[in-house]
Amino acid sequence: MIISHLEIANFRKLLSVRVDLAQQTTLLVGANNSGKTSAMLAMRRFLLGRRQHQFQPHDITLCHWSGIAKIGADWLAAAANGGVPDLSLDAWTPFLPAMDIWLTVEPSELHHVNKLVPVLDWTGGLLGVRMRLEPSDPDDLHKAFIQAVADAKAIKDAGAAREDTAATTGELTLWPVDLMDFLSRKLTTQLVVCAYPLDPNKLVAPERSVAKPQVLTETVPALEGDPISSLIRVNEISAHRGFGGNAGSADDEGRGAMRSSTRLSEQLRAYYQKHLDPSEFPEPQDIDALRAIEAAQHAFDARLTHSFDAAFKEVQGLGYPGVTDPKPRIATRIRPVDGLDHQSSITFEVDVVKSDGVVEPIVRLPEDNNGLGYQNLISMIFRLMAFRDAWMRVGKAAHAADASEFEPLQLVLVEEPEAHLHAQVQQVFIKKAYGVLRAHPDLGSSNVLRTQLVVSTHSSHLAHEIDYASLRYFRRQPAGINEVSVPVSVVVNLTKTFGEADETSRFVTRYLRAQHADLFFADALILVEGTAEKMLLPHFIRRDFPRVDEGYVTVLEVGGSHAHRLRPLIDQLGLITLLITDLDAQEKTVTAATDTAPAKTTYHAAQPRLGADLTTNNDTLKTWLPAKSSLDELLADGITKTLRGDETHEVHVAYQMPVQVTWPVESPTPQTAFPYTFEDALAFANLAIFESLKGSGLVARFREAIGASSDVATIGKAFFDALRNKADKGSFALNVMQADQFETLAAPNYIAEGLVWLEAQLKGKQIEILTVAPASGEAPASGEVQA
Repeated sequence: MIISHLEIANFRKLLSVRVDLAQQTTLLVGANNSGKTSAMLAMRRFLLGRRQHQFQPHDITLCHWSGIAKIGADWLAAAANGGVPDLSLDAWTPFLPAMDIWLTVEPSELHHVNKLVPVLDWTGGLLGVRMRLEPSDPDDLHKAFIQAVADAKAIKDAGAAREDTAATTGELTLWPVDLMDFLSRKLTTQLVVCAYPLDPNKLVAPERSVAKPQVLTETVPALEGDPISSLIRVNEISAHRGFGGNAGSADDEGRGAMRSSTRLSEQLRAYYQKHLDPSEFPEPQDIDALRAIEAAQHAFDARLTHSFDAAFKEVQGLGYPGVTDPKPRIATRIRPVDGLDHQSSITFEVDVVKSDGVVEPIVRLPEDNNGLGYQNLISMIFRLMAFRDAWMRVGKAAHAADASEFEPLQLVLVEEPEAHLHAQVQQVFIKKAYGVLRAHPDLGSSNVLRTQLVVSTHSSHLAHEIDYASLRYFRRQPAGINEVSVPVSVVVNLTKTFGEADETSRFVTRYLRAQHADLFFADALILVEGTAEKMLLPHFIRRDFPRVDEGYVTVLEVGGSHAHRLRPLIDQLGLITLLITDLDAQEKTVTAATDTAPAKTTYHAAQPRLGADLTTNNDTLKTWLPAKSSLDELLADGITKTLRGDETHEVHVAYQMPVQVTWPVESPTPQTAFPYTFEDALAFANLAIFESLKGSGLVARFREAIGASSDVATIGKAFFDALRNKADKGSFALNVMQADQFETLAAPNYIAEGLVWLEAQLKGKQIEILTVAPASGEAPASGEVQA
């Protein structure tokens, strides 16, 4: 049995999403404020139950508050007019949080899920259960709300009767203003989570990453009790682990979270009490330990009795105890677990080596002396071990009251494990965590008892180590999409993007393995052509484009012949993307046929110019954007450089265009230059600097070309020849960065134009309101936000 997917509705930013779970480890990724924490919290709220995670008013998606307030307004109107209020659950279900849990179950596991089976001839497969927050007693909720409003009105009327009230206090606002305000105080007492069976035949796939949960009518009866608690054992490690000396107490690691166990010694003590304490359910191997404890206790009692004998005799001299009074005696109780109840119960050994090579006696340091990252790693691994052993009833836990009630599935939630962990340790943790959870003789690779691990993260190092088909990307959507008046999120399953073993998917996977996986957490993406662009672009951004500099923008270096391979991934993620690439002009040469060889067509690099039937060798320009091959078309005024992916993201391309250059500076007439690549475009934008720029290689050849001619076309030809002559572009960038005039270096025109576009995109995204109309056939437009 495994969880195939969860469908979460009306919970915070998750208006209607499907989160598919991998069979082993699922990683939730996405930019800040994209809904990852909401998904983890929804799983806690519904799966861990009200005992540990109570729902709060702000768990309800903001766009539904007005709908709930209208229910209350209708109740008040019915009460005022003598009408009949609508107390049906159907009035509430469009607004309150719900989570559908879809399990893939084998026929042999029927005895676990018999309450969920929809038909008698069920033979295995998907089974679903809906956990829904709803009024426990609509009639009682109605009466309580009406009475609270009446009480508030009576107080206001009484205040208004006093002549000085209006003059001194003005309008008075009392609770409850509306039904949503009423629930701000009464939600936990008036609403409960109920479970309902679902029909697998009515399960439909999401549309544009928006889930379509099936509709339940009031004729579907609620299931008794909590059908999930006996199927899924849920454990969690929250992001708030509080290391660094804050005190806390360890929860039962068996069910739910170990919330405040900040010290490894506390976790060790809790583990010992549950699984190892020889005084609980002693076994033959505990006899020697118990005998030693009893002997120590008797010896200690005898010593204390002798030590206090004089004191007791002195007390007897005062007339107590008398003949009939009980006499005091010293008795101790030695419990091994008490030896773990202090700060130094866990120490770390440090070998001290003298200069002559002799090892000094080992120094033991308390756990607080260790780094936070080391403490965190050990603590999390130990918690995972504790979760596993509590589930498997290891040691003394086998004698607990629920020892025979094995849940067939363990779900472990880990939130932001990267806190306090440096990069290498993050990678170690995510590679080893699932193995720790399965390290038991009855688990391993067995399919009888299953484990699923769900991790939310902001760390590209974690994403780098996980199969990308196991990533679930949370994508923010601004207000206005699909007539939703508040910003929400959708979840993208990247299995299809990375799952098909074609040339494109292999390239994307291998490329991201070689690079960082930062794009899964970025607000925007910049793809650059080569090393020089990647080295110098951050300078231009920091100096001239503050919004881009403040944003979470990932810069990836990928050649122009490969950038288009990232298109399926970028479209899936919905990332604002700036492509900075090169024109790569080429010309065709046709060799005439001979008696011994047919005609042959070859292409070779050419200096850009118009009217020469040149083409581009750049696959990104040819197949993605602007999807043109002709150089004359690419360099034409008004060429479309922006492609709209959907309502939330666009892709823009920036490549070398003709520029007007005045050289020498005193020349009265500008001349047109046709840059070929980034390096000569940078030189044309800064001829005065490059005329005297120190350096060898490409820098020297550029300097010589500028000094030898005042004709821009001639300079351009010399630049092109230098670039084609085994130019070291990395050294070129380093020479430029060392220049005294580096701070005044102007960005090439095409890059500046692209960054201006990106700056505007990020400013618009910050508003989180859709300002561009959807394409034809999609949701209605908005510049106005839909109510």
